[in-house]
Amino acid sequence: MLLHAIIIGEKAKEPLHYVNSVHAVQGKGLEGDRYFHKQGTFNKPQLSQGVREISILPYEALEACNARLNTSLNFLDLRRNLIIKDFDASLLENKVFTIGTAQFRIVRTCPPCRYLSRLLNEDMMTGLKYIGGHRAIIVKSGFITVGDKIIH
Repeated sequence: MLLHAIIIGEKAKEPLHYVNSVHAVQGKGLEGDRYFHKQGTFNKPQLSQGVREISILPYEALEACNARLNTSLNFLDLRRNLIIKDFDASLLENKVFTIGTAQFRIVRTCPPCRYLSRLLNEDMMTGLKYIGGHRAIIVKSGFITVGDKIIH
């Protein structure tokens, strides 16, 4: 498993962008990201904030999503933070894993939502069904960089 891309955005509903490296901060998320600054669409009191630190998408999910929807979406469109090649959640379940100098733990899946469907004007509920990725928390702060291996 290899970190292919890091994606962040400063505010809800605004376009996201790639960064080569970022500080992952325990209890907050990726420095500079909308959820780090509590500016994300889902930063609402009634929603569990303990699962908003990191979103992970398998690299292979984009191609599958585009095939399902006959689209040409890109990783920025899917609004997940970390894109990981050859991602296998079963190897990481209930384990702390390392990317760069930071440590993470998966807390749940990250299914598609109607918000993403409205934003993209596509049926993302179908496009990302069962392949929408996972949410993780940062167990130990550190720096992550594109190209880092995922160590479990």
